[in-house]
Amino acid sequence: MTTSRGFSTDVYDAVIVGGGHNGLVAAAYLARAGRSVLVLERLGHTGGAAVSTRPFAGVDARLSRYSYLVSLLPAKIVRELGLRFEVRRREISSYTPVERAGRPGGLLVGGGGARTRESFARLTGSEREYESWRTFYGTTGRVAERVFPTLTEPLPTRAELRARIDDEAAWRMLFEEPIGQAVEREFADDLVRGVVLTDALIGTFAGAHDRSLAQNRCFLYHVIGGGTGDWDVPVGGMGALTGALAQAALAAGAEIATGHEVLRIETDDTTASPAEVTFRTATGEGRVAGRVVLVNASPRSLAELLGEDPAQPEAEGAQLKVNMLLKRLPRLRDTSVDPREAFGGTFHVAEGYEQLARAHAEAATGELPSVPPSEIYCHSLTDPTILGPELAEQGYQTLTLFGLHAPARLFRHDNQGAREVLLAATLAQLDAHLAEPLTDCLAFDADGRPCIEAKTPLDLERELRLPGGHIFHRDLSWPYSEPDGSDGPDGPEGPGGPGGRWGVETAHRNVLLCGAGAVRGGGVSGIPGHNAAMAVLGH
Repeated sequence: MTTSRGFSTDVYDAVIVGGGHNGLVAAAYLARAGRSVLVLERLGHTGGAAVSTRPFAGVDARLSRYSYLVSLLPAKIVRELGLRFEVRRREISSYTPVERAGRPGGLLVGGGGARTRESFARLTGSEREYESWRTFYGTTGRVAERVFPTLTEPLPTRAELRARIDDEAAWRMLFEEPIGQAVEREFADDLVRGVVLTDALIGTFAGAHDRSLAQNRCFLYHVIGGGTGDWDVPVGGMGALTGALAQAALAAGAEIATGHEVLRIETDDTTASPAEVTFRTATGEGRVAGRVVLVNASPRSLAELLGEDPAQPEAEGAQLKVNMLLKRLPRLRDTSVDPREAFGGTFHVAEGYEQLARAHAEAATGELPSVPPSEIYCHSLTDPTILGPELAEQGYQTLTLFGLHAPARLFRHDNQGAREVLLAATLAQLDAHLAEPLTDCLAFDADGRPCIEAKTPLDLERELRLPGGHIFHRDLSWPYSEPDGSDGPDGPEGPGGPGGRWGVETAHRNVLLCGAGAVRGGGVSGIPGHNAAMAVLGH
């Protein structure tokens, strides 16, 4: 057993377990406040799931390999930490192709109100759906303006948040009744209903009418980001954010040790005695102490590190993630829209309302969806800096595909086989809307292999230690606390259900949860890291 040889001290004010973006946010805030901070990261680099990599051999294209868009990161964090990081707005929000009466068409949202109105009218034959769309998202926009600022404030109670929203109809729609009721009440067209519902399903395996309201919580987090709900493209890729965060933490005096896998956390639950953190490196085990330990990992991992039984059920991710590099964008069957616009926003595939319901029902019975839904976007159209100059000059483009209703259970028996079958079926659904096969557009790496990679929840579990491949670590929580202490989806505060003033506290006084599984966690936001730092600083 080695000691903390190589570190500046044996006892830090804060030891942070995990160098993902939330851990780096916490480190930067605490170090800037004059606290001694050590970040221990298992991998050989920081960033966690928010990284940019070159996944294709010999190809100069830096893809945001796992997480890829930014909505929930508050400008407050960027400003306060002095981050050199920017995002760009996508001019087109989404394009959803469809064939009706034997003719290809689609719904284009964005490019100005007049153009969106015209697209709705062409799809539905009336003004009704567009007006309903404006009214519906006008409501969510007002909710976003009132809820988003609370995410970096002490955790409000349910009653306080309800009063802050001050709109009983909106509260009922988003917080009390399954979101499917509002979707069916407000919209008549199946395709429009599906486009709205997808925001309730990204990373969450649920149906429109699930009584758990897991889909409502997912929908809420997808429409409140930045107070607008816009999902923006990180310039330079997601790694630009975590690189800026690591630099901010180091510049403030934090220490970052990669290749250090934390094995155990031992605490006597008093603030007088520091917690002991045991880690493993390539050369053996070591130990360091922290007056407080912040864990940037899942609630399940936190429980395991503490030697406790997890308090929550097994998490289960539900997505197929596909990264691609193309020699050119494919031509569309719908010739009324430019592929650069269609793929510049979110390109919805097989995401009609009934298609989503069918895919969910099939997956719930253990079958791969026969018509797998997915959505795609092209990062390089908005931010070509992720491509090498030669690739950009030749017109190469990246595509990122996110498949829905693909729960981890479907891959447990044969991960590789199920991945290949689902990928083929997913691409076939895309090809149905293209004037040429996608495979004809794929680039090739230095070894002559097509530039396409697919990752199931089990792949994410293995590579990133996301429990069950769940991108949020567990089901998202409501952004409030209850007076009885039943915070989050898993009940009272503790390693499985954090609560307290900031939504990061656990049953242990000197152990906090600062990852996506905290209350108000999920997504690339930095919010749990900020809130954990505020809890340590006594704000």
